[in-house]
Amino acid sequence: MTRTPSRTPRRRKAGPAEAESQSLTEVAYRRLEEMMVTLRLAPGSGVSEAELSRRLGIGRTPIREALQRLARERLVVILPRRGIVVSEINALTQLRLIETRRELERLLSRRAAKRANEAERARFRAIAAGMAKAAEDEDDIAFMRLDQAFNGLVIEAARNEFAAGAMTLMHGLSRRYWYHHYKQVADLPLSARLHGAVAEAIAAGDEVKAAEASDRLMDYIESFTRATVDAAL
Repeated sequence: MTRTPSRTPRRRKAGPAEAESQSLTEVAYRRLEEMMVTLRLAPGSGVSEAELSRRLGIGRTPIREALQRLARERLVVILPRRGIVVSEINALTQLRLIETRRELERLLSRRAAKRANEAERARFRAIAAGMAKAAEDEDDIAFMRLDQAFNGLVIEAARNEFAAGAMTLMHGLSRRYWYHHYKQVADLPLSARLHGAVAEAIAAGDEVKAAEASDRLMDYIESFTRATVDAAL
């Protein structure tokens, strides 16, 4: 008796409605994340799905899914039966985050320099040029958006899902902390140039220079964070 070979089940494709929902969730996430990072949704403030849905003109289901993602990234705290609160900013927490981030940034920068394809290298060069322009104009919003694009591209080009999963949880908190304090103790042009240097090294495929540029960037971020602690004393 001939047995019919078993077939590997095919992954179900998302239908049009499901795909639209996923797209709206990403839109909601990006808009809410930027509002939190740039303090338009202030630390400690309460938010609701209904309020955010009205404010963004997006349905409550994508808003709920975006908030769940932001909770995993510690930008919001979901309190059962009490509501949703934008998380507070804490310098000591940020210093512990930097300890981890330094090692992962170096690894991801090296791997991205080695593994990026030509299209990704072109995007890194474009980001470096954008960072130079943001530095020249001292444009904080342009810098924040380029920084988000840069972080995502490094993760994409490095092709290490384990490091990517850890780094994704830290980027929003890091950008928000920088934005909260940069006018007092930071130097936007310097920060933009340091990010640009990492992007240029990755684009050039130079693993050593990418790691060195990443370390210089993290040195700056750590010194900036420590300066905010000193300023608060």
